[in-house]
Amino acid sequence: MLQPELEGMNRGELELLQLERLRGTIQRIAENNPRYHEYIGRIRPQDIKNLDDLKHLPFLTKDQIREGYPYGFTCAPKERFLRFHMSSGTTGTPIINFYTRSDINQWAEIMARCYSAAGVTHRDVIQITPSFGLFNGGFGFHYGAEKLGAMIIPIGAGRSMLQLKLMKELEATVLCAIASYPLRLIEVAKEEDFDFADTKLRVGIFGAEVWSDEMRRRIEEEMGIESFDIIGMTETGGVGMGIDCQAHQGIHIWEDHYLVEIIDPDTGRILPDGEEGEMVVTTLTRQGLPLIRYRTRDITSIVSRGRCDCGRTCLRVARLKGRTDDMLKVKGVNFYPKQIEAILMRHKEVGPEYQIILEKRKGKDHVKVVLETKPGVENGELREHLATHLYDFLGFRVELELVPEGTIPRKPGKALRVIDRRKGEE
Repeated sequence: MLQPELEGMNRGELELLQLERLRGTIQRIAENNPRYHEYIGRIRPQDIKNLDDLKHLPFLTKDQIREGYPYGFTCAPKERFLRFHMSSGTTGTPIINFYTRSDINQWAEIMARCYSAAGVTHRDVIQITPSFGLFNGGFGFHYGAEKLGAMIIPIGAGRSMLQLKLMKELEATVLCAIASYPLRLIEVAKEEDFDFADTKLRVGIFGAEVWSDEMRRRIEEEMGIESFDIIGMTETGGVGMGIDCQAHQGIHIWEDHYLVEIIDPDTGRILPDGEEGEMVVTTLTRQGLPLIRYRTRDITSIVSRGRCDCGRTCLRVARLKGRTDDMLKVKGVNFYPKQIEAILMRHKEVGPEYQIILEKRKGKDHVKVVLETKPGVENGELREHLATHLYDFLGFRVELELVPEGTIPRKPGKALRVIDRRKGEE
């Protein structure tokens, strides 16, 4: 553990610290943003007697933050802002977050903890492939690596052949990436007869996209690494809100910095531990954009609040299943793309890329799954197996289009998995 006195704090001490910091966050809002304070009911810090009182405060949504663009919810003087980052979405008003010096230091601290949870130390060489720009990923990984004292290869996004070259020649031991990018590196490696066994790579830290356990196993087998699922978003301060540790028993949330609730996305009712719902986050140490009960739209559940095998006591949530607005509804059946991915990736004959295409045909919903297959695969038998498994899961037939590996266009950034043509939108 990087900070054992905080990461291994007993539950009683942790909750007292959370209560103190929650009151401080409310005080910050009251002193710096009257409209925000009005929205949360002009509550005073002393009105919060215990953490359970948080449930009486209203939720904050993504749409509300968008409506406050750019400074509507900020809680520090503008002259104290050192930078901002923006969500990776490409449509509508963007979500942005402003960072004070304290926020940047907090970000570095939690990211260094994430590295440590993945077994990374100052002796490692860390290759950072997310972009260094408005998207927060590259900078978050960079700050954490600096805090840890490790060597950094700050290559950023793209240039896959150069990524492999530097990975080998500079002896990178840790790869940081959005979750779909390792698949692209694996493809290029095969094209170039590049063998990951000739590198010193041992750890992969991947996030920014929902990815299945089946995809994870494929990446680990191809690269010969241990992978870690990291979460975070622009609104909460960026990547690093949590990560799974070497015990892989759920994603640790750094609870001295974030309060987490799981709610029923339809009713807003707080759900008991173990029940799946929408994750709600309250920040405890952020200054530029403190959040009170922010609805992330991420679907997960609280796995445990007990001590993990790694020794950490901060709660663990299940790997993210998707977002509430990612759920697909077809013929009365609700499902997430991750669930389809899990079925596809169980078959080693299936390539790394796939797309789920939703259309209207004769007024009815139609689902087509386009997936790549590896060279030499007998498509007829594979099609039959996949059709059966998908039917068993969905309860209706889907059209399967099997195409040669490399057919689906590779786009920079996050992979496009779903194309919904029912409303003319992707």
